[in-house]
Amino acid sequence: MHRRARPILLLLAIAVGSAACGDGQTSTAATLTQPTPTTVTETFTGTLNPNGATTHGFAVQTAGTVTAAVVTIAPESSTVIGFSLGTLSANACQISLANDRATQGTTVVASAASAGTLCVRVYDVGNVTETQSYEIRVVHP
Repeated sequence: MHRRARPILLLLAIAVGSAACGDGQTSTAATLTQPTPTTVTETFTGTLNPNGATTHGFAVQTAGTVTAAVVTIAPESSTVIGFSLGTLSANACQISLANDRATQGTTVVASAASAGTLCVRVYDVGNVTETQSYEIRVVHP
């Protein structure tokens, strides 16, 4: 058994010795980096009436983080509204993430698993007593 191991050990020693010898240059493994995905910023504006809702669709080109923010609500910036993100399917927003207590400055963050059409929705949760204008900003891949 000992004699059989000797040729294998000799080959291993030669391979290790050959790898150690070289032209004196240091080699490093190539580092593969993923390109930074391009982000798109979209702004949606509109009005929200008492008992109303509005949906805005947008296309996501790749998987990645989607951030949506209520930039302004006017004339009453403290008005509590519903704010959600979802998938747009047959002109309906299939809600994935919702905040029923959103106000001006509220942000929701989700992760898109792949390219597709998503949606952001604003809606009255019983607090809109007069028409409110709004601006929403969505940042996505």
